[in-house]
Amino acid sequence: MEQSQLVSDVEKLIESLRELPELVAEPVLVVVSGLPGTGKSHFCKRLAERMPAVILESDTLRKILFPKPSYSQAESTQLFKTIRLLVERLLRRGLSLILDATNLSERHREYFYSIADRLDVKLALVSVEAPPLLVKERLEARLKNPKEKSDAGWEVYLKMSRAVEKITRKYYVADTSRDVTPVLDKIMREVKHR
Repeated sequence: MEQSQLVSDVEKLIESLRELPELVAEPVLVVVSGLPGTGKSHFCKRLAERMPAVILESDTLRKILFPKPSYSQAESTQLFKTIRLLVERLLRRGLSLILDATNLSERHREYFYSIADRLDVKLALVSVEAPPLLVKERLEARLKNPKEKSDAGWEVYLKMSRAVEKITRKYYVADTSRDVTPVLDKIMREVKHR
């Protein structure tokens, strides 16, 4: 992908962001990982209620760049190169971020570790999980909702579940079949502690 296309895509995504929280001297990056239907977006919204941050939802960002997504490898590569540059730009501006994406591969998560390390930004990692039966119910209900941002169904969940790699850094586990408040409390304590 050409640098000019990358910059253009980042600008397009920045323009799509609605109300931005106030800038902070020490922004935070929260990288949320998990399979489709585990409750990542709900978890991110709950976290954003407690911490002024921009939620960068990969499903939404994909549809801004690709109104009729193909979910091809080339499309995903372009999307995540753009997201990485977007994350770096927004952190440099002083905006805290919550990245809502499957983030199943450690190789892909390492880009975000590197950005946080390079910018000396507090990084919190969260693995969002839920029992498979509950996920299946959620995904079936999701496909009936025309306002739903994700196109992933049960088959996608099963395929992606074989690609999950363990997070190698310290991380939190949020089981969305239970009350996630204790996990939110722990994350808030960590991000406030420098």
